[in-house]
Amino acid sequence: MKLLKIFLAIGLVLGNIPAHAEKATDITVYRSPTCSCCGKWIEHLKQNNFTIKDIPTEDMQTIKHKYGVNDNMASCHTAVVNGYVVEGHVPADDIKTLLKTKPKVVGIAVPQMPSGTPGMEMGGKKDAYNVISFDAENHEQVFKSHAE
Repeated sequence: MKLLKIFLAIGLVLGNIPAHAEKATDITVYRSPTCSCCGKWIEHLKQNNFTIKDIPTEDMQTIKHKYGVNDNMASCHTAVVNGYVVEGHVPADDIKTLLKTKPKVVGIAVPQMPSGTPGMEMGGKKDAYNVISFDAENHEQVFKSHAE
């Protein structure tokens, strides 16, 4: 009986330790200094265990060109994480899936700025949208669909 109490006590103590104390992931975000939705997306990433290197710049077009983001994929900010490009309001969980699965792509994007994406919350308005993967030859493919 005493052994059972010890095991129960250990279980209670261990139950209060997070099961997955994952290490924060570093991500560099390039954004216009005047864009408020970019700041909201950065907050979303921070809440999901990303460490942000925030680089405001007036020349987003040069950044997009440097990282291979074509006009089809473009949104308001461009991020780089572990060699991948993340364009626009991509949910943190999709970025984590990208880093876990390591597909042979340049990156993923949520083109334009759909309502309801992280950083683009508009009350109850939520557009259906796709996260698109893209490669160096501009091949595009749905990485994840998000219904309304």
